[in-house]
Amino acid sequence: MELAQVRLLVTDFAACYRFYAEVLGLKPQSGASEGPYEKFSPHAGSAGIALQDRAMMAAVLGELGDAATGHRSLVVLRVDDLDAYCEQIVGRGAVLVHGPAAMAERMRVAHLKDPEGNLVELQEWLLLRT
Repeated sequence: MELAQVRLLVTDFAACYRFYAEVLGLKPQSGASEGPYEKFSPHAGSAGIALQDRAMMAAVLGELGDAATGHRSLVVLRVDDLDAYCEQIVGRGAVLVHGPAAMAERMRVAHLKDPEGNLVELQEWLLLRT
């Protein structure tokens, strides 16, 4: 078994597409900026994040409401230099809701939200420093 992706169901596909591509700097697979589906990949590693139009999945399952309530996901991205990356993405329009700050003695984190309110955690693993 292999984890293919984490998929987020979104209502404003275009805004979320811009956030993951332009603000966070992830690479879109096909360039489908209006949806209904797109996968994003970081520059390293094999895990991916995908967006899917919530209405499309609601039609398939017949049980999803129009909008999710509460925090229902947390996307985690590891970066080499948390302070530098946060400075870059804030310059591109991101709003940090927490950090950068120590989470434990071996990790620093920052948190932000995408346009749908999904939490994104940025991690810098201090053990990987040389």
